[in-house]
Amino acid sequence: MAVSNNITACVTLLTLICAVPVIASGIWFASAQGDECARLARWPVAILGGLLLLTALAGFVGAYWNRRRLLAFYLFSMAALVVLLIALLVFAFAVTRGSGAYPVLGRAYDDYRLDGFSMWLRGYVSDDPGRWEKIKGCLAVSNTCKKLARQGSFVNAEQFYQSHLSPLQSGCCKPPSVCGFSYVSPTVWTAPARPAADPDCGLWSNDQGQLCYECESCKAGLLEALRDQWHKANIALVVATVCLVILYLIGCSAYKNAQAAAFFRHYK
Repeated sequence: MAVSNNITACVTLLTLICAVPVIASGIWFASAQGDECARLARWPVAILGGLLLLTALAGFVGAYWNRRRLLAFYLFSMAALVVLLIALLVFAFAVTRGSGAYPVLGRAYDDYRLDGFSMWLRGYVSDDPGRWEKIKGCLAVSNTCKKLARQGSFVNAEQFYQSHLSPLQSGCCKPPSVCGFSYVSPTVWTAPARPAADPDCGLWSNDQGQLCYECESCKAGLLEALRDQWHKANIALVVATVCLVILYLIGCSAYKNAQAAAFFRHYK
């Protein structure tokens, strides 16, 4: 019985450690999305990690002091939380599968369209006008385009065309390449040669407070930035989930062995 409890205590201790990257991913989401001015899945991952941490702590206490009710609570709650984590991962992979990026001839950066993203992500920036107004206002005062405008490395248009812009910089700080605007500076462009080539062409403004913040390309650039963040976080979440499933199965086995040992000892 003591050996099984020690195994379970070690397993729950490792589970505590595995909950840390889940919490860290949630906190990173909340902080990293500041530059993008979006709050997609801001705290759910961190809350789920916190619940995993508390559940694993309860399991450790139950195993160390031989509290069977706490162990049973740990096993039941951990199963539910692991299922929720797997469901979150499946959802994240499903909604971030498509990309709105498309290459432009003669450009090192990509341009972006909403069409390539999942309907759920498109709805995030299109279904609620009030939400985009807040995002747009935040982008206008952020350093996303201001930093690009201050860069002195772009002496001419060709140098700018061969630069690697972030999705937000490409979608929000310049007009779409299809419009045919002539380059003056990273955030200043002359009148388009093909004003009807794209609906965004008529929305571009050299006003540094407007730029292309009303453009569909800006919304697409925002979604691409969020999509990149999710893909980075998913690596840590997948590793943590696999470890949690393995540890849970080991914990179940140790708990069953402890129950069997107690049963035979009772009837012996």
